[in-house]
Formats: sequence, structure tokens, C-alpha cells
Amino acid sequence: MPELRQNFMTKEWVVIATERAKRPDQMVVKRERKPPVWFSQNCPFCPGNEKMTPPEILRVPDGDKWKARVVPNKFAALSPEAKPERIIHRSRRRMGGFGEHDVIVETPDHSLSMAMMPDSQVADILRIYKTRYDQLSLDPRIAQVTIFKNHGTDAGTSLEHPHSQIIATPVISYQVRQRFQEAMQHFDDFGCCMFCQIIEEELEEEKRVVLTSEHFVAAELFASPAPFCTHIYPRRHMANFSDVSSKEIADLARVLRTVLAKLYIGLDNPDFNFTIRTSPTECTGVRYFHWYMSVIPRLTRTAGFELGSGMFINTVIPEEAAEFLRNVQVETAVGVG
Repeated sequence: MPELRQNFMTKEWVVIATERAKRPDQMVVKRERKPPVWFSQNCPFCPGNEKMTPPEILRVPDGDKWKARVVPNKFAALSPEAKPERIIHRSRRRMGGFGEHDVIVETPDHSLSMAMMPDSQVADILRIYKTRYDQLSLDPRIAQVTIFKNHGTDAGTSLEHPHSQIIATPVISYQVRQRFQEAMQHFDDFGCCMFCQIIEEELEEEKRVVLTSEHFVAAELFASPAPFCTHIYPRRHMANFSDVSSKEIADLARVLRTVLAKLYIGLDNPDFNFTIRTSPTECTGVRYFHWYMSVIPRLTRTAGFELGSGMFINTVIPEEAAEFLRNVQVETAVGVG
């Protein structure tokens, strides 16, 4: 029978459509694949084309070359030159489009997906995330820093070369505030972090756990709004991504790369988004919030019911998705250096 499940963190309802349920392997989206190329002459992110991007902010050096680099987005959503001044007129509010918009070029190789990178290379990217997060958070005008990756056209990417992005804004979004309100309410009611509770329960039940490590737990969401929506939680309570240690970054690199590789191999390289959900800097150290990574493959499309109701329909049972991913073997196919 179909089932309604409530997202513990957001209180949003999801329809688990068991009558329309598909086996996990039926979610593979068959696409025409281009032959992989390590260099594209017209790609602004390929080595040798550095003049096609704005001046870089930082890089991970590789002798006189680079392993990864950060540049301002040439077509930025926000501008550091704008003034974050609020203007209120009756029911209308607006402000200058102040902010920062970075692009992290993850590799010189035009075709090297993060799923196929060595763990050490993914760790370099995560260290860049943390460095830029810490730098941007020092600006008192910045209220929220969002780290995210779009992989594939269905996920919103316009350039094939592997990259991710960071956008820093002068306001905290409504979605983030709502999640904080739910987390704070739970702490007030029960005296514990709702995310720590989720981790404890998932480890106890094991049905939705994809993999565990010394410092992290990757699991399918109980009320997953989409097939294979996977969260990666730090075992140690940390409200803010800036609190992650160097040892934890190395461990997170292995876990993230493994999750992405399982999706890559098990579902034939699906388009996906991931983001780091973290407390704003002003809430660093709070006991009620717990940062985590959310990985969402783009296997379905949002339709009229979702837009009209705010509820999503998931045709893959989360427990079956977790079992499927657990059984995908990746270590022989992926570099682990």
C-alpha cells in the first residue's frame, strides 16, 4: 500500500508510492554518452585557458601547474561591488545584489568526474570548500554561505568540466531559517539535537545505511523526496562546516567519493546535485543544529502535484535504495590514492 512519510527535519510530507514503485535498477536514465576527452580547446576551465576566466582567488599547486583552482564566476549571480542596503516600500522589500560567487575548478582533466577521482583529490576540493567558507564568513556583511555542485544538464550545469560553486549572500534564506526553527524547537522540546538522534536511530536500524566510516554515516532519508536522496552526517556534533577537522576532511573525501561512485556505477552516471547544509556563521557552536551533506540524483522531474501541494512522490522505497547502493562494488573501479 502507498505510504505517507514525514521528514523529521522539515516536517514536510512525502508520498512513498509503493503501487508505482520501481526497482532501484529501473531508475537508470539511458543517455547518449560523448567519448571522454581530457582537454577541450574552448573550455575556460581547461589548463592553458586560464585567461578565459577572471583572475583566480586560490589554487592547489602541482609544481608549476595546478590540481584545482578557484575563480570568481564570470556570470555571477551576485556582485561584491553592490551595496547590501535594504529598501522597504509598503509590502515590497528589496536590497542591492551584494554577494560573492565562486567557481571551484576541481581538476585539470575535462572528463574526470568526482566519482572517479582518488580520495586525495576529493580531499583537496573539500579543503578548498572549507578555506573559502572560512574566508567569506569573516565578512560581516555575509549571512549565509552555500556550497554546492551541479553535475549534468538535468542538475543545472552549463559547462561539462567538473566544477562546483560557492555563493555567499547577505541574507539567510527562508528554507534555512525554517530548518533552524524546526531544529531549535526539537531541542527545546526534547533537549537533544534532532540530527544526532537521526544518526543514532539509523545506525541502530541499519535498514537505510549505505556506508559508515570512523567519522561519517551515509544513509538514505527515511522520508526521501526523491529516489536515492542520500545524506552524509558527521558522527561528531558540529553545527558549522568550518568546525570540521583535517582528519575528518580526509574521511569525508572517501565517504563522498564512494557514495558518488556507487551512484555513478549503479545508476550509470546520473545527473545530480549536492550541497553542504550548515549553520550560518552567526549560529556557530549551537547545540541544536548539525551540518551534513545532501546528495540528490536527478532521476525524476517535478510535476503538477509537487508544485501544487509541496509534497513529492517517490517511486523508490528508501530501504531498497540503500540496499541497492550497499551492494554496488566500487573499489576496483575507482582510484583510492
